[in-house]
Amino acid sequence: MNWRNVKLGLCPIGKFVFSHEDAIDYKQRIKACLDAWDIWYVDLDDVLPDDDGLVRDQRHVGPVVDFFRREGVDALFVPHCNFGTEGAAGMIAKKLGLPVLLWGPRDEAPLADGTRLRDTLCGLFATSKVLVKLGVPFTYVENGRIDEPAFRNGMMDFMRTASVVKASRRLRIGLVGGRIDFFWTTKINESELLERFGVEIVPIDLVKVVQRVRQTAAEREGRYREELAELKQTFTFEGFESDEPLVRLLALRDFYLEWAHEQGLLAIAVESFTSLPDELGAYDSLARALAGDKGLPVVCETDVHGAISSVLAEAATLERTPSFLADLTIRHPDNDDAVLLWHAEGPTTLIADDSAKRIGKHWILPSPLSGMLHARLRGGPLTVARFDGDGGRYRLIAGEGQAVPGPQTQNTYVWMEVDDWPKWERAFIEGPYIHHVAVVHDRVAGVLREACKYVKGLEWDGALNC
Repeated sequence: MNWRNVKLGLCPIGKFVFSHEDAIDYKQRIKACLDAWDIWYVDLDDVLPDDDGLVRDQRHVGPVVDFFRREGVDALFVPHCNFGTEGAAGMIAKKLGLPVLLWGPRDEAPLADGTRLRDTLCGLFATSKVLVKLGVPFTYVENGRIDEPAFRNGMMDFMRTASVVKASRRLRIGLVGGRIDFFWTTKINESELLERFGVEIVPIDLVKVVQRVRQTAAEREGRYREELAELKQTFTFEGFESDEPLVRLLALRDFYLEWAHEQGLLAIAVESFTSLPDELGAYDSLARALAGDKGLPVVCETDVHGAISSVLAEAATLERTPSFLADLTIRHPDNDDAVLLWHAEGPTTLIADDSAKRIGKHWILPSPLSGMLHARLRGGPLTVARFDGDGGRYRLIAGEGQAVPGPQTQNTYVWMEVDDWPKWERAFIEGPYIHHVAVVHDRVAGVLREACKYVKGLEWDGALNC
């Protein structure tokens, strides 16, 4: 597993008391773990050579902070290697303002004469007090042995948390078209998102989108027809009198990807009906699904909060799996704790191996157009998440479930079983949420909860007890 979308600042903490040699030994053992886990990190060996790369004095704060800023680290790891220089550790964390992981290896038994080489746990208590005093949020992994699963698991969860925080601090969301008139649930406060979280909404006029898609379709028609021939090997296409609308859908897919690259967008929210489909001669469901295969969430119905939810959920997986935006729709006919996750798109890589793959008409809207993706998504563990807010209060809710068998339906779907659906239902009904949720095939609710510590102004909604 590769964690290289997050750069870690390794800041080993020692002190002038206790064994310096033992502290160096544990620093090297920690580095060996990070190397083995393929974690991207920089250390202080060249910054503090006189102290063997260990922070042991308050004078180290300035050089360490300057170095980590130059390196552009995304998170800070402060393992306590023999005791703890709590003031320096606290000020480094305070000045950097990054997610902080606090941990130290479990102390060994006293030596035969009763002396001790380390007092790591005692140092952790001291540093945690200083972090609280300075108002610095931190993540703590229980003091334990370096080869125990708790250390590795805690480190991996912290890297996921840092990924979510990193994504939250560079959110640029593309907006294609305007809000659908009768969708009051997707009304947002764009100015407040910018002021509170630095979220930038980048709009583009639908006319420009259509013009660019038509031009691209004409220029790359041969390439698109070859790609379409390959898609027809696995997908059934219904309701098309010619391939021209499908060529335009592939051009739309490329527009989404290229515009995101040009503007530095992490996701796009699209007015998915009816202007864009009418102009292109097909619904854009396939285009959004194929963009999702490339790692770009493109969500329907101009749901900006849904796009933000998708970015955060994917970041929690370290972008190992794409997300899909689903509606919470109907309860399972036979399972009181299961619900249908359903919508009009989902990356094609998430389709179950034994599912039919069909591009057909919209089964709800009375339209002659085709272009909707119909398939059952694959099983496994699932996490649903929703970023939302009203009245100046923003919350993140997330919960975990498991895909289960259920009746066939139209569009992309999967049935999910949770611990207590009535509890979930009430949480979404009574919170500031709508029926749209971002879904990933992973268990990352705890990671999203931890990330809320570091996103000022974002509350964790604990109604699902995850």
